Amino acid sequence: MQMQRLNIQLPRDLKAKLDAERNRGTTAAGLIRHLLEQHFKGKRAA
Repeated sequence: MQMQRLNIQLPRDLKAKLDAERNRGTTAAGLIRHLLEQHFKGKRAA
């Protein structure tokens, strides 16, 4: 699978929460990828 880059802007409060997750060992890319997969998986089922 070929990966593509995505640039997004976040409000400071969301960025701070994302940084806190990174400190716990979760990468920003991994978390966002997981959330998008879950979102689109739900869309197909509906």
